[in-house]
Amino acid sequence: MAKITFVDSSGTHRSANAENGATVMETAIRNSIPGIEAECGGACACATCHVYVDEAWVAAVGAAAPMEEDMLDFAFDVRPNSRLSCQIKVSDALDGLVVHTPARQA
Repeated sequence: MAKITFVDSSGTHRSANAENGATVMETAIRNSIPGIEAECGGACACATCHVYVDEAWVAAVGAAAPMEEDMLDFAFDVRPNSRLSCQIKVSDALDGLVVHTPARQA
């Protein structure tokens, strides 16, 4: 199990315990984290679970796959550390992960 901290655009921190094998998006939905809409339910078919991976965690999370990169074209205010939270699988290696949610979702 890993602990993930979600930071919203106003700076409010919310932490949640995440099960290994779940996604960051699933963890956010299960814990009612504001700012993650997840309209497609995790199918990588929208960009409403867009997050910014904290710079300290970019290498551990890894790069987006080509399909995810295509979907990020539809996200609001995309940055180099942008990811879709539905594509980040939780593992013990991500214990302490910090992600930031954008001011709004696309």
